Amino acid sequence: MGKKKYTPPQPKSTYLGTPITPKKSGLPKETESLCPECQAVIPAVLYNEDGRVMMLKACPDHGEIKDLIWSDTKLYLQMENWDFGDNCGIANPDVPDATKCPDDCGLCNIHTSHTSLANIDLTNRCNLTCPVCFANANSAGSLFEPSIEQVSMMLQNLRDEKPVACRIVQFSGGEPLVYPHFLEAVKKAKEVGFSHVQIASNGIKLADRDFAMRCAEAGLHSIYLQFDGVDDEIYLKTRGEPLFKTKVKAMENIREAGMKIVFVPTIVKGVNDHQVGKILEFALENIDIMSGISYQPVTFTGRISYKEREQKRFTLTDLARCIEEQTGIAQMYNDWYPLNSTAPFSRLLGKIRGEETVTLTCHTHCSIGTYLFVDQNKKGVPVTRFMDIGEMYRDMDRLASSDGFLSNINTLTKAKAFNSLRKHFHEDRAPEGLTFMRFLQTLEGFVDKDKGRGEKDGTYTYKTLLVAGMHFMDSYNYDIERVKRCVIHYAAPDGKIYPFCVYNSGPTVRDRIEKEYALSDDDVLQRAEEENYPPELQRIVNRIKAKAEKAGTPIS
Repeated sequence: MGKKKYTPPQPKSTYLGTPITPKKSGLPKETESLCPECQAVIPAVLYNEDGRVMMLKACPDHGEIKDLIWSDTKLYLQMENWDFGDNCGIANPDVPDATKCPDDCGLCNIHTSHTSLANIDLTNRCNLTCPVCFANANSAGSLFEPSIEQVSMMLQNLRDEKPVACRIVQFSGGEPLVYPHFLEAVKKAKEVGFSHVQIASNGIKLADRDFAMRCAEAGLHSIYLQFDGVDDEIYLKTRGEPLFKTKVKAMENIREAGMKIVFVPTIVKGVNDHQVGKILEFALENIDIMSGISYQPVTFTGRISYKEREQKRFTLTDLARCIEEQTGIAQMYNDWYPLNSTAPFSRLLGKIRGEETVTLTCHTHCSIGTYLFVDQNKKGVPVTRFMDIGEMYRDMDRLASSDGFLSNINTLTKAKAFNSLRKHFHEDRAPEGLTFMRFLQTLEGFVDKDKGRGEKDGTYTYKTLLVAGMHFMDSYNYDIERVKRCVIHYAAPDGKIYPFCVYNSGPTVRDRIEKEYALSDDDVLQRAEEENYPPELQRIVNRIKAKAEKAGTPIS
């Protein structure tokens, strides 16, 4: 990684001229958070306590709140060495005159990042009733299901983002596959120019082979598959049903259909953290269809005591520790880095292409990850073992910020630029068959879908597996500096785009949107009849009937 301090370029303002305050480093440091009771913006301090990073804040009306942020201070501080500065947001934000985050949301003049991954909720109904669901699907008492016209509008809003149009969209929910116009939505996304169309799914409907094939034909690229462990004991706890065989069947169909999978395990301390390593090993066994694992530490909704949070809170440093202890594949202090450390690669690529490209400039402490290069024996080797990643990224950043490089861009300059990175590559420590040229081709595959699929014959790129953790916030650990830099966004039917941790926690825009755009009771009853009353709609129908009976107007 290298210990030499590098100061990256830092923009002074967003595209609309709003000053950007650079991220603070070290501990202790001050930030702003929310009161979990009243959602008021209040001061907070992050500090070291017995080798752990804690947040302490106090609301004038509801008192002091304390929460664990990262369970290892050393790794928390180490991640700050990988920071490569902020971006300038977007030039056409939804709210051009915001003054306070997160009160003046959607994407606004304060926000420093553009959309790297967009979410569109197709429905709030689900064919499961999971106790760990942040979307609270099935509990709203009403049906949120945007029309295909509204979905088309949301897709276009994302593509119209300037100067970088969003190119990856993920349909989510609820369970997006129960949306009656799902295949049409996928086709619409392809029509307006999204290069990658993904879904966040429990996989139940993909266990139907014919349906999986139809999804692939429509243009679905990747499935972010809910995957909490490798035995049904775990699924009974986290999802309320034995689902492992269903997951395996879905994987078989996804393989046959030629799509890709990212496992998305929700990790709860004391519930399934012992499965972290087994999930990774299972992914390596199925590397032919795997793109990555996105571990998601549990996010708490509603009121929960400090004692219970202490028992269940799983942090990103816990993830790194579990991977090392349970698999030995990646070392906690040597092989992990924040996902925003990839920004120099994107900036250099943008200079070569002559246009800005999608760049991950989220907060340093939003996520951590490591890329495993997987050999023919399905053994994963972290990229940090054979590549001086820190120095490579610093060299990329220097090249990308060089005026001379920009003015003299040509084929020879491009070749020299990438060849200058060769000194950071150690072929003697690389997995079998990985040359420097194939390493560069693999980097190209990260941003080009066709290249990423090995140019159809699997010889262009090397097999890789992104192992990452993304810790979405709740009201207890909310940090507004993270919100300002969020790169995972939601498009909503009100025409705005919202950061993930505003949509799902804190202000929880989701609740307002789902209430405002809910279908009428008559429309729900009609849809339930048309679909022959599937269980997830029958639950809502029962609530509608109970409400009508209480009002003295029973529905037959």
